Amino acid sequence: MNCPQCKELLVEYTEGLLEETQTASIKEHLGNCPQCQAEFDELNALQQRLNQRSENFQQVNLENSVMNRILRETKQQLKRTRQDTRHVQIWRFIMNAKLTKLAAAAAIILVAALLITFFDRTTQLAYALEHTIEASHSVRYLHIKDYKEGMEEPKEFWLEFDERSQIKNIRAHMPEWESPADGEKVTVWQEGKAKVWNKKKNTLVILNEQRFANEMSKVVQAFDPKQAVQNFANLEKQGLVEIKINQPSKKSEPIIITSTNSQEVKDLGYKIDRTILFVDQATKLVNAMEHYVLNNNNEYELLGWTEFFDYNQQIAPEMFALDDVPSDVIRLDWTIGNVGIEQGNLSDKEIAKEAVRQFYEALIAKDYAKAGQIYSGIPAAMIQKRWQGTNVLKIVSIDEPIPHPTPGVGGFQVHCEIEIEKDGVKSILKPYGPGVRKVYGRSNRWNIHGGVK
Repeated sequence: MNCPQCKELLVEYTEGLLEETQTASIKEHLGNCPQCQAEFDELNALQQRLNQRSENFQQVNLENSVMNRILRETKQQLKRTRQDTRHVQIWRFIMNAKLTKLAAAAAIILVAALLITFFDRTTQLAYALEHTIEASHSVRYLHIKDYKEGMEEPKEFWLEFDERSQIKNIRAHMPEWESPADGEKVTVWQEGKAKVWNKKKNTLVILNEQRFANEMSKVVQAFDPKQAVQNFANLEKQGLVEIKINQPSKKSEPIIITSTNSQEVKDLGYKIDRTILFVDQATKLVNAMEHYVLNNNNEYELLGWTEFFDYNQQIAPEMFALDDVPSDVIRLDWTIGNVGIEQGNLSDKEIAKEAVRQFYEALIAKDYAKAGQIYSGIPAAMIQKRWQGTNVLKIVSIDEPIPHPTPGVGGFQVHCEIEIEKDGVKSILKPYGPGVRKVYGRSNRWNIHGGVK
């Protein structure tokens, strides 16, 4: 007897329905064929499980016509899913065995459960990164929250994409921990023009400069799930990352993508060693993303995580207009006028020092318009109000500029000493700063942005 003949008769052999000569032939074949023996063991184990589940249902009588119908439908389903004959034989055994008729209720419940599980697994397509990339092309709106380990308040973004999946509009809420010197900020970017509301300074700055636009795009792209998955795919093709995909059988559970950077990527100074993405099985869109760094104990330590909400839920246009600012906010339009002072042939350190000198000389001369121009373009009346009751008498000293100590601020800090008079009493003012940096939109001009008093 050969393998096909043996497999064809295994169900009847298991039930004891064969003639003695056939039984002897199969027994002999099983003793010499590990593959057929394994299939017999599987059928025998299944029979025992059904037998255990039938103990509470001995008195139930199920009509043969119902069982035959289930058998026919099951075989049709199996043919459509192109399963091998082994699965057909297993189901044939379940539906035709005398045992099934003795445990009708148990069998029907088991059949239903097995059908659901079996067909769910066999019809489920294997996930690939391209599925998420393709699904993301239809995204027009997205709400993002980015958390840093140890910080309660997240960075928050609202994004609108155009029909080419390019960023069209941005609203960003940046918490104070992101830039302690400037404080909490709200930024909108639309059609190349940005508005920045600084709550701490109560200012609304209007910018129109490609460098700022590029910086905003880079920040947002770092949190754009489509970009992240595309980058993973590109790096994997270059052999720079190792990607593992875990696709659970339950569709309610997310697909987990783990991307681990190679040593070559680490040598380039990339701060994140591992990224884990959680992908919705139904939509193939990213729901969350975690970032890890390898610590000194060779363990992956969580840096932060990003959550994605409201895919394709339209964002109200006023969100990108930034009209919800206080009525007393100081509006600074850096797209017009001459904010700061011209750099000319001076070096960066020389112009930083010169900006501080000219600012305090303007206060000495009570030229509040010029002082306001140097100090981020603040209106003259605002400068006068801030220095009301304080007379600036002379500049005692101005130190050499040093790089600004607050990360992300840029420019320089210029320590100085100023002689002032207040309430008839003279004293030396040692302000924190002042901070001096390039004017957004005016790369050849520099301005003071804080720390003058």
